Amino acid sequence: MADGDRIADMSGKLDNRIADMSGKLDNRIADMPGNKVNQADVYPDDDAIASAVARAIGEDLGVRGDVTTGLIPDGLTLSAKFVARSAGVFAGSRCATESFRRVEEIFARVNIAFEPLEIVWFHQDGDRIEAAEPLGQVKGTLKTILVGERTALNFLCHLSGVATATRDLVDIVKAIAPDCNVRDTRKTTPGLRVLEKAAVRAGGGLNHRMDLSEAILVKDNHLTGISIFDAVEKARQKWPYIPIEVECDTEAQVAESIRTCAPLILLDNMTPDQVKYCTKIAHDAGVKVEVSGGITKNNISQYASTGVDFISVGSITHSAQILDIGLDVQN
Repeated sequence: MADGDRIADMSGKLDNRIADMSGKLDNRIADMPGNKVNQADVYPDDDAIASAVARAIGEDLGVRGDVTTGLIPDGLTLSAKFVARSAGVFAGSRCATESFRRVEEIFARVNIAFEPLEIVWFHQDGDRIEAAEPLGQVKGTLKTILVGERTALNFLCHLSGVATATRDLVDIVKAIAPDCNVRDTRKTTPGLRVLEKAAVRAGGGLNHRMDLSEAILVKDNHLTGISIFDAVEKARQKWPYIPIEVECDTEAQVAESIRTCAPLILLDNMTPDQVKYCTKIAHDAGVKVEVSGGITKNNISQYASTGVDFISVGSITHSAQILDIGLDVQN
C-alpha cells in the first residue's frame, strides 16, 4: 500500500471512530453543506475579522504609516456618521469597528496619544437600509478616525454589496418558491471567505461548504479519475458522516447518481426545462436538487420555478457591486 493510501486509510478509520463516538451523525445532513456555521448568524467569527482587518490595515499603512495624517496636530477630535448613499442591505459593521480598534492598538504601541473611540451602530448586519440613512457614528481622536476610515469603509461597502446582491436574488426566489434557498459557492475573494459568507447570510442566503473538508462534492474533473458510483461508495466508506453531493451535467449522470443513493445532486449548466425534468426524477427518488451555472438576476426566476431545493450563485460573492457608504463629518 502506498504511503498516501495508508495515510488516507488511517484517516478514514479514525474518522469512523469519531463518528461512532459522536452518535453516528446522520448522513441526511448532506442536504445542508455549510453545517459548521450557524446559518442564522449574520456575523463572521471574531478570529476571521481580526485576521482580515490586520492584513487590511497593514497594507494601508505601509512601511511609514499615514504620512498625511501625521501632519495633523495631536489632540483634535471629531464626530462623524456612516451614511448610505444608496439603498441595500447592511453588513460588515464588526469589521469596521475592528478597523478602528486595530488602529488604536498600533497607536498605543508606538506611543501616539489618542482618546478611545466611541462607535455606535444604528443598524445590525442584515437590516435593509435606505439611501441617505445614517448607519452609525464614530467619535474620538481625529487621527485615529482618519487612519481607519478607508479600511472600515472598504469592508462596509464590499460586504454590504454582497449582502445586497444576495437579498436581491433571495427576494425573487422566495416570491416564486418559498422553500427554495439561494446559496453561495467557494468563488470568494482569497482571504475573505468567512466574511463574505457571513454577508451572504446577512442577505438571507445560505452557505454552501465553507472549505474542501466540510463536504464531498464530486465534480466533473473528479470523474476523469473515478466513476460516480465508485466515488460515492468510497466516500461513504472513508467518511460516512460527511455530506455527499454529486455534480451532474447530463441526465445520464443524474440517473447514475440516483442509483448510488447520493442524497444531493447538483445540476450544472442545464436549461430550466432540463432542470425541471431532472428535478422531478430526483425528487421521486427522495433526492434533493441544487442547480448552478449561468444563473443571473434575469433568469433566476425560471430556475426557481423548476422545483429545485437550492440555487447556488457564485456572482453574489465574486462579482457583487459595492454598496456606496460614506463617512460624513458632523459640524
